[in-house]
Amino acid sequence: MENRSWLKHYDEGVPKTIDYPKVPLFYFLEESARKYPDKPCTIFKGAEISYKEMNNLTDRLAAGLAEIGVKKGDRVGIFIPNTPQFLMAYFATLKAGGIVVATNPLYSPKEIEHQANDSGMEVMIVMSNFYNTVKEVQPKTKIKKLIVTNIKETLPPLTAFLFTLLKEKKSGFRVELAEGDIWMQDLIAKHKPEDKPDVEVGPDDIAIFQYSGGTTGTPKAAISLHRNLVANTLQIRYWLPNAIEGEEVVLMAIPLYHVYGMVAGMNFGLAAGASIVMVPNARDIKDDLENLQKYKATIFPGVPTLYNAINNWPDVLEGKYDLSSIKACISGSAPLMRETKEKFEALTGGTVFEGYGLSEAPTATHCNPVLGVNKTGSIGMPMPDVDARIVSLDDGVTVLPVGEIGELVVKGPQVFKGYFNMPTETANALRDDWLYTGDIAYMDDDGYFYIVDRKKELIKPGGFQVWPREVEEVISENPKVLEVGVAGVPDPYRGETVKAWVVLKPGQTANEDEIREWCKGRLAKYKVPTYVEFIDELPKTTVGKILRRELVRQHKEAAEKSA
Repeated sequence: MENRSWLKHYDEGVPKTIDYPKVPLFYFLEESARKYPDKPCTIFKGAEISYKEMNNLTDRLAAGLAEIGVKKGDRVGIFIPNTPQFLMAYFATLKAGGIVVATNPLYSPKEIEHQANDSGMEVMIVMSNFYNTVKEVQPKTKIKKLIVTNIKETLPPLTAFLFTLLKEKKSGFRVELAEGDIWMQDLIAKHKPEDKPDVEVGPDDIAIFQYSGGTTGTPKAAISLHRNLVANTLQIRYWLPNAIEGEEVVLMAIPLYHVYGMVAGMNFGLAAGASIVMVPNARDIKDDLENLQKYKATIFPGVPTLYNAINNWPDVLEGKYDLSSIKACISGSAPLMRETKEKFEALTGGTVFEGYGLSEAPTATHCNPVLGVNKTGSIGMPMPDVDARIVSLDDGVTVLPVGEIGELVVKGPQVFKGYFNMPTETANALRDDWLYTGDIAYMDDDGYFYIVDRKKELIKPGGFQVWPREVEEVISENPKVLEVGVAGVPDPYRGETVKAWVVLKPGQTANEDEIREWCKGRLAKYKVPTYVEFIDELPKTTVGKILRRELVRQHKEAAEKSA
């Protein structure tokens, strides 16, 4: 597999290797502020912050962080949805020499407590509607100070005024701060850009602790250095040869606390001098569509469930939105089904191309080409300077030939340093500089890779092997099906058997036998689901990944009750 056959299929203009500058990540913001000072960096509900303003704001906030005691290497939590304040907090932390610990705004108090204690954060920057939740948790952590921002601080004046009158209190944004806590805008107001702390931040310093989603167990903090993030940002930037610097508009709907949104959306946008349109809740499809149309978004990173939701949105089907500005959509975090891709491309005229990545290589290692051949079902080929192999599931070492299924391992400049305080897990994941992804895959003759499934989610009915994704793809092709999740559940005869959880399209009806009949001509007998359950909604992570583990838990719980 060392022939790197994928290099022959790169789009024209995509380099085989990149000369990475030895700079900290905030270099991209500073460079775009120098080149495009008056261009909008962020757009939020109609309010624009220029690149020059954003660079100055992050310098001033960095000075504020230093004033309250943030030193090089200190962990700073960010508990903010997709708003300009996330970008401010993120780059101010890095400029102060701190390490960003981005926290999922949907976390429960227990999850916040775990992440705060595990990372050792002492400062957290919080959106005001989450302040009371974090304040409750604070005594159980080492958090000494909360910096609080209100969503209205970056709204247009009239919108902010109406928000204050009608929504601020009702939506939980109006809060009284406890002694010692401080408003972010007050901290910024105390400083000038030239007060930015004189701290040396280099490529080998730690930039982020990125917590894995925890879908396969306890969340772990993946440590990424500035150079890892700089490398991946540039790999993504160069992968889009049709992106014109200083002219693109990125719709930022996928969450910024997740590396996918953070790197493929925000950091890419800054490196390209693009305007970043902030959408706090990707599930608000109306908001997504209105922003896409109003600001003529050109780059729209997303997840299959988001593209699927837009495909089936009534006003879209009736032609009420013009989405023709879209030219490129990187799809990640979950498998992209053929129907979803083709329908979205027909609606927009843009290209939806599947990529692949993980928190441990923040964020992308593989991608289908933007201009070249997109192979449905494939995650594409390794990006510049990325090596990839398929190794034996038996020994984890033997490199398998083209077409054979094994574990995907990767090597590249974006691969993380290791897990924080987890030497055993780090040693398992990183072996001789190769990152063991835990994903089962194969490579074709052209160097395109295909994910078969997660190593831990293999179903073994009666000794056979069934990959959930394979069954999901077949069922999703049924015209009545909107979404499907497949997993292995206990079975007294086979030990384990296949179960499908199906969400039907609005107005459709079907029964178990109908779904099984659909599968019979398309799958081997042992892969056909023994059980089919119809549900209204699949449990998912906030980035749209189906939580198969949660489906299995619910099945077991129901089985115990009926027993």
